[in-house]
Amino acid sequence: MEKEAGGSPPLPMPANVKAELAVPRHSIINRRGFGSSGRRIPLLANHFRVSVSITSEDKKAVEGKGIGRKLVDRLCQTYSSELAGKRFAYDGEKSLYTVGPLPQNKFEFTVVLEESFAKRENGSPAATAKRSKRAFHSKTFKVEISYAAKIPLKSIVLALKGVEADNSTQDALRVLDIILRQQAANRGCLLVRQSFFHDDMRNFTDVGGGATGVRGFHSSFRTTQGGLSLNMDVSTTMVLTPGPVIDFLIANQNVREPRYIDWVKAKKMLKNLRVKPRHRNMEYKIIGLSEKPCNQQYFPMRMKNGDNANGEPQIVEITVYDYFTRHCGIELTFSAYLPCLDVGKPKRPNYLPIELCSLVSLQRYTKSLSSTQRASLVEKSRQKPLDRMRTVTDALKNYRYDDDTVLSACGVSIEKQLMQVDGRVLETPKLKVGNSEDCFPRNGRWNFNNKTLWKTHSIERWAVVNFSARCDTSQISRDLIGCGRRKGIQIERPYTLIEEDPQSRRGSPVSRVEKMFEQMIPKLPWEPKFILCVLPERKNSDIYGPWKKKCLSDFGIVTQCISPFKVNDQYLTNVLLKINSKLGGINSLLAIEDSRHIPLIKDTPTMILGMDVSHGSPGRSDIPSIAAVVGSLYWPLISRYRASVRSQSPKVEMIDALFKPSANGSDDGIMRELLVEFFCTSNGRKPKQIIVFRDGVSESQFNQVLNIEVEQMIKAYQHLGEVDVPKFTVIVAQKNHHTKLFQASGPENVPPGTVVDTKIVHPRNYDFYMCAHAGMIGTSRPAHYHVLLDEIGFSPDDLQSLIHSLSYVYQRSTTAISIVAPVCYAHLAAQQMGQFMKFEDLSETSSGQGSMTSAGPVPVPELPRLHKNVACSMFFC
Repeated sequence: MEKEAGGSPPLPMPANVKAELAVPRHSIINRRGFGSSGRRIPLLANHFRVSVSITSEDKKAVEGKGIGRKLVDRLCQTYSSELAGKRFAYDGEKSLYTVGPLPQNKFEFTVVLEESFAKRENGSPAATAKRSKRAFHSKTFKVEISYAAKIPLKSIVLALKGVEADNSTQDALRVLDIILRQQAANRGCLLVRQSFFHDDMRNFTDVGGGATGVRGFHSSFRTTQGGLSLNMDVSTTMVLTPGPVIDFLIANQNVREPRYIDWVKAKKMLKNLRVKPRHRNMEYKIIGLSEKPCNQQYFPMRMKNGDNANGEPQIVEITVYDYFTRHCGIELTFSAYLPCLDVGKPKRPNYLPIELCSLVSLQRYTKSLSSTQRASLVEKSRQKPLDRMRTVTDALKNYRYDDDTVLSACGVSIEKQLMQVDGRVLETPKLKVGNSEDCFPRNGRWNFNNKTLWKTHSIERWAVVNFSARCDTSQISRDLIGCGRRKGIQIERPYTLIEEDPQSRRGSPVSRVEKMFEQMIPKLPWEPKFILCVLPERKNSDIYGPWKKKCLSDFGIVTQCISPFKVNDQYLTNVLLKINSKLGGINSLLAIEDSRHIPLIKDTPTMILGMDVSHGSPGRSDIPSIAAVVGSLYWPLISRYRASVRSQSPKVEMIDALFKPSANGSDDGIMRELLVEFFCTSNGRKPKQIIVFRDGVSESQFNQVLNIEVEQMIKAYQHLGEVDVPKFTVIVAQKNHHTKLFQASGPENVPPGTVVDTKIVHPRNYDFYMCAHAGMIGTSRPAHYHVLLDEIGFSPDDLQSLIHSLSYVYQRSTTAISIVAPVCYAHLAAQQMGQFMKFEDLSETSSGQGSMTSAGPVPVPELPRLHKNVACSMFFC
């Protein structure tokens, strides 16, 4: 799931660190100036200028209790005089917003809503079809509206002037967001956080499996240096493919005909979905399936002209099939032998033949997508820059989102043109490759054609294992040796090539890995230093996790997994880049590293950290989160890193193991590992400066990063016996935001190295956007960097140059990456170590090795530690 920058509520934090926020030691710094280096370039951003006419009237919030939009509308219509004829914005839960004062502070109303009797009737099909003389059923609601608080819009004006923002500013922005959301809701849109999606088939794209991607729009009001703006972007969510239920089930289960459908799975999939039968203009919610097929499922039907002696209607048993075909005159072509949909109540079923029902549009699809579905969604939803600009501007003009009486009452008007901004293109960093040869990236890319790697590590005492992939491992090993020699890597012939025993293929992934080691060990006279593993599946192989755990944790063997589809020199070069890094080599080096001319780093031992936390998939609260921190080695280099990884309570974003004192007084935390390793690889120098790049946190969590995580780092440093505390520079790197940059004079993506630190940035805080990579397809998304603390004292140009350079040290590729390498490494390490968890017996692990976290009594299984032989390697490469 995406973490919305500044939009989502903060995730829970460990209870043992909550008290530390009472007296914050650090506060978010103000902007210290603007960058000036680089080539100027005119740009457009998907921000629309918003004008606000401030009057003496303030917004007021009133609170209801569980009332819906329909009830709010009826309330305003019925009691328009008592409510002074005001219009309200409703947040869908408990809060109403209006402009100006109300005649009194508290109201109590009784509102009567009429509901269709037939819609509420959940008996048999006969009972549903039978209309009562009273066509509608009334339901009475008692509503209390009480005054809550004033929300002055003038707080936005103060924030725009650089006055420190408080809760009232965020409240005012939230109210404006809610008004836009209500406008979308009134148009029948699906609302997902700050995005809304129209029921328009032109915006739908089928990705298979009964899932459809629907294109909509994200909108949020932002305070920027250029004034109040509306950030509007194309957004995508997943919905169930609307249409006949039977077609959905066939696609969802990937079968050819209805007779092959697994109805146990279908029942679970269909529960709580909304359907609309073609013979009746109303919606129903599915609660289950009938126990018997349509032509065998009986229900009691009341006959109008019965022969009962008492003159009462006669009750007869009739099948659902006969009822619809004989009494309703509806032809059923294939439902006779299929279950019916139950749209009634648990004790009062109401059966509908499945072929009469279609899924209502805009129902969210919340299950995880397969790799095929995800790839299809990415391919079909990407847009070129011009197309994306046109989509956003057309939506603002055609849908008239700002055409709202409440917005007008607030004095808000939205311009229809993209905001013009000034950008700068930074100079491309120069690289060094083998034999100190200069390498000049062009358009954010370079290659190793006729070049050797900067520092290579020979590959000896190695083997190849093949888990039943259809390929010639002997030819692959020969090609790898030849490619390695051309890149300056001396590779000996593998000692052995091992093909998986065919009898092992039916076993579980863990057993297949165990069997492979049983095959391999007797054939080797020594423990291998490196194993090339060939997997049968290109992506998401079940063998990957247990294989990595066995090699890295149990034996301490560096391994590289491949699944070759098309083996050529480029493919083999990419594989060698990873292998060389894992074995301790360096593929390329920044020229400023080689010459030791990095400002503020070259003279003072400086450690660079990348931090990220990976969470389980949505809805899986039993999956521990994985916290990963990578730290730089071999100061003054900034290209080499090692990782330290821990598990922690599910969905907890703050890392709680940076400092982890034990009962005997030792520290088993992440920072101790990284500090000791920095000391050992940097000629006994201790870091006097630490640069932290933190990924994955929203703006509401910035203070927690400063006053929880940084404080843990300081404690870990002091626990080593140090008195002086290092200087910290703390930077949050965000990718999950909705600001896009476009060239004002061309259809291409912005060039790599583009940076923007004016107009669309925060009016007071220190942030900027940087697009370090070359967008080859779709529309580039810049990284949004927030500088929370800078005790080191970088100038804006020096800091932006450093961040730009750190996008060129990612050893896995020959392209500049979209965000600094330490963050990418941390994300990758958390992801790879998370694979280990899939194959751990959680119940057994939690009872034996689990550590009780402070977030609750639920034990969290510890991750297996890396073997000492690979603990310092860049295994995550």
